[in-house]
Amino acid sequence: MFEVEFYETEDGKRPVEEFLDMLDNKMAAKLIGLMEILEEKGPELRMPYSEYLDDGIFELRCKLGSNITRALYFFYIGKKIVVTSGFVKKTQKTPPGELKLAKNRRADWVRRHQQK
Repeated sequence: MFEVEFYETEDGKRPVEEFLDMLDNKMAAKLIGLMEILEEKGPELRMPYSEYLDDGIFELRCKLGSNITRALYFFYIGKKIVVTSGFVKKTQKTPPGELKLAKNRRADWVRRHQQK
């Protein structure tokens, strides 16, 4: 089994928690439920729930009615899954800025966790 962890900034902020808090309760519950399935399945979780984007970044795909949210994540040593960010999807493709943010947060997370 894998372990999902939320990215945390150096000053202790947890952007994924903040994102979940801004969603309505049903959408947040569905996204958290998908994260629990991700913990069970790991890299075996595929479409329509998970999709590989680029450079080791994946997206967890959540839809409720006409509302669509995404959570971006990566796998790390020791069966760890780090969720870097979430966003409400409004366009066909994942916005490049969201992918860049996920990559930057991954680099930051890896840098800080290799020092330990």
